[in-house]
Amino acid sequence: MNAYAADAAHAAAHAEPFYHSTTFWVAVAFVLFMLLAGKKIYLLAGTALDDRAETIRARLDEAQKLREEAQAILATNQRKQRDAIKEAEMIVTRAKEEAERIRERAVAELEGSMKRREQMALDRIAQAETRAIKEVKSMAADIAIEATRRVLVDNMTDDKATALIDTAIKELGDKLH
Repeated sequence: MNAYAADAAHAAAHAEPFYHSTTFWVAVAFVLFMLLAGKKIYLLAGTALDDRAETIRARLDEAQKLREEAQAILATNQRKQRDAIKEAEMIVTRAKEEAERIRERAVAELEGSMKRREQMALDRIAQAETRAIKEVKSMAADIAIEATRRVLVDNMTDDKATALIDTAIKELGDKLH
Protein backbone atom coordinates (compact mmCIF):
# COMPACT_ATOMS: atom_id res chain seq x y z
CA MET A 1 0.00 0.00 0.00
CA ASN A 2 1.22 3.34 -0.65
CA ALA A 3 1.26 6.21 1.71
CA TYR A 4 -1.73 7.95 0.33
CA ALA A 5 -3.91 4.92 0.56
CA ALA A 6 -2.85 4.33 4.11
CA ASP A 7 -3.66 7.89 5.07
CA ALA A 8 -7.02 7.58 3.45
CA ALA A 9 -7.81 4.36 5.24
CA HIS A 10 -6.71 5.81 8.55
CA ALA A 11 -8.72 8.94 7.98
CA ALA A 12 -11.75 6.90 7.12
CA ALA A 13 -11.46 4.87 10.30
CA HIS A 14 -11.13 7.91 12.46
CA ALA A 15 -13.55 10.10 10.50
CA GLU A 16 -16.45 11.83 12.06
CA PRO A 17 -19.94 11.12 10.84
CA PHE A 18 -20.94 13.12 7.76
CA TYR A 19 -23.60 15.19 9.55
CA HIS A 20 -20.93 16.74 11.79
CA SER A 21 -19.36 18.34 8.75
CA THR A 22 -20.10 22.00 8.00
CA THR A 23 -20.03 21.23 4.33
CA PHE A 24 -22.90 18.82 4.83
CA TRP A 25 -25.00 21.42 6.62
CA VAL A 26 -24.21 24.09 4.03
CA ALA A 27 -25.31 21.65 1.37
CA VAL A 28 -28.52 20.84 3.33
CA ALA A 29 -29.22 24.54 3.86
CA PHE A 30 -28.61 25.21 0.20
CA VAL A 31 -31.01 22.44 -0.84
CA LEU A 32 -33.68 23.65 1.63
CA PHE A 33 -33.19 27.22 0.46
CA MET A 34 -33.47 26.10 -3.13
CA LEU A 35 -36.63 24.11 -2.36
CA LEU A 36 -38.31 26.98 -0.52
CA ALA A 37 -37.02 29.70 -2.82
CA GLY A 38 -37.61 27.49 -5.86
CA LYS A 39 -41.23 26.98 -4.82
CA LYS A 40 -41.72 30.76 -4.51
CA ILE A 41 -39.79 31.37 -7.73
CA TYR A 42 -41.85 28.65 -9.41
CA LEU A 43 -45.07 30.25 -8.14
CA LEU A 44 -43.91 33.73 -9.21
CA ALA A 45 -42.72 32.42 -12.57
CA GLY A 46 -45.98 30.49 -13.02
CA THR A 47 -48.03 33.58 -12.15
CA ALA A 48 -45.91 35.73 -14.45
CA LEU A 49 -46.25 33.18 -17.24
CA ASP A 50 -49.99 32.86 -16.60
CA ASP A 51 -50.30 36.66 -16.72
CA ARG A 52 -48.23 36.75 -19.88
CA ALA A 53 -50.36 33.95 -21.39
CA GLU A 54 -53.54 35.86 -20.44
CA THR A 55 -52.14 39.04 -21.99
CA ILE A 56 -51.24 37.12 -25.15
CA ARG A 57 -54.69 35.47 -25.19
CA ALA A 58 -56.35 38.89 -24.77
CA ARG A 59 -54.23 40.31 -27.61
CA LEU A 60 -55.08 37.32 -29.78
CA ASP A 61 -58.79 37.81 -29.02
CA GLU A 62 -58.47 41.50 -29.83
CA ALA A 63 -56.55 40.68 -33.00
CA GLN A 64 -59.29 38.19 -33.97
CA LYS A 65 -61.98 40.83 -33.34
CA LEU A 66 -60.00 43.38 -35.36
CA ARG A 67 -59.59 40.84 -38.15
CA GLU A 68 -63.33 40.13 -38.16
CA GLU A 69 -64.07 43.87 -38.20
CA ALA A 70 -61.57 44.34 -41.02
CA GLN A 71 -63.20 41.52 -42.97
CA ALA A 72 -66.63 43.06 -42.37
CA ILE A 73 -65.35 46.45 -43.53
CA LEU A 74 -63.72 44.82 -46.54
CA ALA A 75 -66.97 43.05 -47.42
CA THR A 76 -68.87 46.33 -47.01
CA ASN A 77 -66.38 48.20 -49.18
CA GLN A 78 -66.47 45.48 -51.82
CA ARG A 79 -70.27 45.66 -51.83
CA LYS A 80 -70.08 49.46 -52.11
CA GLN A 81 -67.56 49.13 -54.93
CA ARG A 82 -69.85 46.70 -56.79
CA ASP A 83 -72.77 49.07 -56.22
CA ALA A 84 -70.69 52.00 -57.45
CA ILE A 85 -69.66 50.05 -60.55
CA LYS A 86 -73.30 49.15 -61.24
CA GLU A 87 -74.33 52.77 -60.73
CA ALA A 88 -71.54 53.96 -63.03
CA GLU A 89 -72.68 51.47 -65.67
CA MET A 90 -76.25 52.71 -65.28
CA ILE A 91 -75.07 56.32 -65.62
CA VAL A 92 -73.11 55.43 -68.76
CA THR A 93 -76.14 53.59 -70.17
CA ARG A 94 -78.42 56.54 -69.40
CA ALA A 95 -75.89 58.94 -70.90
CA LYS A 96 -75.72 56.85 -74.07
CA GLU A 97 -79.53 56.74 -74.27
CA GLU A 98 -79.70 60.50 -73.70
CA ALA A 99 -77.03 61.08 -76.34
CA GLU A 100 -79.01 58.91 -78.77
CA ARG A 101 -82.21 60.88 -78.02
CA ILE A 102 -80.33 64.16 -78.50
CA ARG A 103 -78.85 62.86 -81.76
CA GLU A 104 -82.28 61.76 -83.01
CA ARG A 105 -83.78 65.11 -82.00
CA ALA A 106 -80.93 66.96 -83.73
CA VAL A 107 -81.40 64.87 -86.88
CA ALA A 108 -85.16 65.57 -86.81
CA GLU A 109 -84.55 69.29 -86.25
CA LEU A 110 -81.97 69.34 -89.04
CA GLU A 111 -84.38 67.58 -91.39
CA GLY A 112 -87.13 70.03 -90.41
CA SER A 113 -84.76 72.95 -90.88
CA MET A 114 -83.68 71.60 -94.27
CA LYS A 115 -87.33 71.20 -95.30
CA ARG A 116 -88.13 74.74 -94.14
CA ARG A 117 -85.12 76.12 -96.01
CA GLU A 118 -86.08 74.13 -99.08
CA GLN A 119 -89.65 75.47 -98.82
CA MET A 120 -88.32 79.01 -98.35
CA ALA A 121 -86.10 78.58 -101.41
CA LEU A 122 -89.07 77.26 -103.40
CA ASP A 123 -91.17 80.21 -102.19
CA ARG A 124 -88.43 82.66 -103.22
CA ILE A 125 -88.15 80.95 -106.59
CA ALA A 126 -91.94 81.18 -107.02
CA GLN A 127 -91.88 84.87 -106.03
CA ALA A 128 -89.00 85.55 -108.40
CA GLU A 129 -90.86 83.65 -111.11
CA THR A 130 -94.02 85.69 -110.43
CA ARG A 131 -92.04 88.94 -110.50
CA ALA A 132 -90.30 87.88 -113.70
CA ILE A 133 -93.64 87.01 -115.29
CA LYS A 134 -95.08 90.39 -114.22
CA GLU A 135 -92.00 92.17 -115.54
CA VAL A 136 -92.18 90.25 -118.80
CA LYS A 137 -95.91 91.02 -119.10
CA SER A 138 -95.26 94.65 -118.24
CA MET A 139 -92.42 94.84 -120.77
CA ALA A 140 -94.56 93.03 -123.34
CA ALA A 141 -97.40 95.47 -122.71
CA ASP A 142 -95.00 98.42 -122.97
CA ILE A 143 -93.53 97.02 -126.16
CA ALA A 144 -97.02 96.34 -127.57
CA ILE A 145 -98.14 99.87 -126.70
CA GLU A 146 -95.01 101.35 -128.21
CA ALA A 147 -95.40 99.19 -131.33
CA THR A 148 -99.09 100.13 -131.59
CA ARG A 149 -98.24 103.77 -131.16
CA ARG A 150 -95.63 103.59 -133.89
CA VAL A 151 -97.99 101.74 -136.20
CA LEU A 152 -100.73 104.26 -135.50
CA VAL A 153 -98.38 107.21 -135.91
CA ASP A 154 -96.96 105.85 -139.11
CA ASN A 155 -100.32 104.79 -140.59
CA MET A 156 -102.66 107.34 -139.08
CA THR A 157 -103.98 110.30 -141.04
CA ASP A 158 -105.47 113.40 -139.50
CA ASP A 159 -109.00 112.42 -140.46
CA LYS A 160 -108.67 108.99 -138.94
CA ALA A 161 -107.11 110.41 -135.75
CA THR A 162 -109.97 112.88 -135.32
CA ALA A 163 -112.54 110.09 -135.86
CA LEU A 164 -110.79 107.85 -133.29
CA ILE A 165 -110.64 110.62 -130.72
CA ASP A 166 -114.33 111.40 -131.19
CA THR A 167 -115.26 107.74 -130.84
CA ALA A 168 -113.12 107.40 -127.66
CA ILE A 169 -114.77 110.47 -126.14
CA LYS A 170 -118.22 109.07 -126.80
CA GLU A 171 -117.31 105.69 -125.32
CA LEU A 172 -115.67 107.31 -122.33
CA GLY A 173 -119.01 108.47 -120.96
CA ASP A 174 -120.42 104.94 -121.18
CA LYS A 175 -117.36 103.40 -119.51
CA LEU A 176 -117.38 105.79 -116.57
CA HIS A 177 -120.95 104.96 -115.56
